[in-house]
Amino acid sequence: MSMRVLVTGAKGQLGTDLMNELNRQGLEAIGVDIEEMDITDAESCRRVISREKPDAVIHCAAYTAVDAAEDNVELCSRINGQGTRNVAQACRDQGIKLMYISTDYVFDGQGTRPWEPDDPRDPLNVYGETKYQGELAVEELLDQYFTVRIAWVFGLAGKNFIKTMLRLGQERGAVSVVDDQIGSPTYTYDLARLLVDMIQTDRYGRYHATNEGICSWYEFACEIFRQAGMDQVQVTPVSSQQFAAKAKRPSNSRMSKEKLSDNGFVRLPDWKDALGRYLKVLEQSR
Repeated sequence: MSMRVLVTGAKGQLGTDLMNELNRQGLEAIGVDIEEMDITDAESCRRVISREKPDAVIHCAAYTAVDAAEDNVELCSRINGQGTRNVAQACRDQGIKLMYISTDYVFDGQGTRPWEPDDPRDPLNVYGETKYQGELAVEELLDQYFTVRIAWVFGLAGKNFIKTMLRLGQERGAVSVVDDQIGSPTYTYDLARLLVDMIQTDRYGRYHATNEGICSWYEFACEIFRQAGMDQVQVTPVSSQQFAAKAKRPSNSRMSKEKLSDNGFVRLPDWKDALGRYLKVLEQSR
């Protein structure tokens, strides 16, 4: 019997690749975006989920504009906190398992040790705080859930750091990039494969999922230009202090992925390998 999986935020960067991967694995994919199901409306969630009767829901829909969130606290909280609660409630009522896509931003971003999935959460900014509210709602309402924290995401749909770097590199020939925030880039194509594998199991709990290897944003930028054959672009490392952003960013986004291997899941390839494959696909899609 084919599994039916409903994906929220199906048109987003990760949602797009999830829909493709579900289809590739021969599962029934139901994609919803705000037009089909407004997650801030509990009745809308209940109606769509009870009508579609999926075996599982992968909840990607979120307010992700990190700096704008600082000025739009209520909206961000309504989408990421209450919206996730609405989805979780509908899943509980129907006895459906839920995968909630969360973020490294639920941690305080201090230190140098990789974050473990069950470490204490203490968000630095509004976006992180509202994603934490979502995690709490899922944990409170459900037993059958995966909370998967991701970071530094890039894919074909939507905006991301790689596209921004390539554009600025071409326009200006020089960029300044912070070198004191450390983490792991994550290719949505690789991530989608893992998430679809996971959703077909009952190995529930909190997980971290990023590509292997770590770097700073500065090192990430240098590697982007190197692999894109744009060595002439000048990349200057700067500190987060010099680079004023509205929302405070974590300096440590290293995340431990041991739990994936411990539960028999295949971890993602190295981020440099992922970047190379992504640049090829990006080139073909132009």
